[in-house]
Amino acid sequence: MNRQGPENRSRPGTAAESGAVRRPGRESAASRGRRAAAIADRLAEAYPQARCSLDFASPFELLMATILSAQCTDRRVNLVTPELFRRWPTPAALAAAEPSALEAVIRSTGFFRAKARSILGCCRALVERHGGEVPRQLEPLVRLPGVGRKTANVVLGSAFGTADGVVVDTHVGRISRRLGLTRHADAVRAERDLVAAVPRPHWIAWSHRLIEHGRAVCTARRPDCAACVLADLCPRVGLGPVGGPSRGGRGRGIRARRVKNS
Repeated sequence: MNRQGPENRSRPGTAAESGAVRRPGRESAASRGRRAAAIADRLAEAYPQARCSLDFASPFELLMATILSAQCTDRRVNLVTPELFRRWPTPAALAAAEPSALEAVIRSTGFFRAKARSILGCCRALVERHGGEVPRQLEPLVRLPGVGRKTANVVLGSAFGTADGVVVDTHVGRISRRLGLTRHADAVRAERDLVAAVPRPHWIAWSHRLIEHGRAVCTARRPDCAACVLADLCPRVGLGPVGGPSRGGRGRGIRARRVKNS
């Protein structure tokens, strides 16, 4: 969902209003935690209706949609899944699908052969290990073919309301680095930093709200700091787009990879 946030995002006396530039510096864990809590509260005010942008009617549908969303827009996935679930509405039905038929339905999401293998393997495991039900815990979820921490956190948070971690996608990683809450491009290491800083009640909504903020204000190419509700909390306000991670991330940023466990 690509909606704009409140019209007046700047706050009196903020760095964005005064034109001052505060460059990133060292910060204690306690200070970072307080700042992260303030950021989470501001985002909750600005994007109270933020939600998962993948359409789903069950945990199973969300799990399949999230696997399909790798290197693909949620909008495209939402165009594909109605036909997918019309033809194969259950894990058992999808587990028995012909690979070529499945590939034809999901082709437009990209990397369709790899995704088809992941989906078939995942559905077979759901049937054989879990009686066709999607597990409600992280560990059994990440043992499913094609499912990593990101996918598991999406399902746990948006389908079951369980805050077991923070979903880190491209928008979330980029803006979290810009906000100085992590320096890592690696999603697992970035999630570790965010879990340590962001209050747990905000873990599920954090990714949805940052995604909306990234689309509306903190864009990758031209962040609009003057209109940002987080300007006085951001160490990079007034600076250009954030680059790759600093030491520890080897300065290479995030590169698109072929579909793997995510």
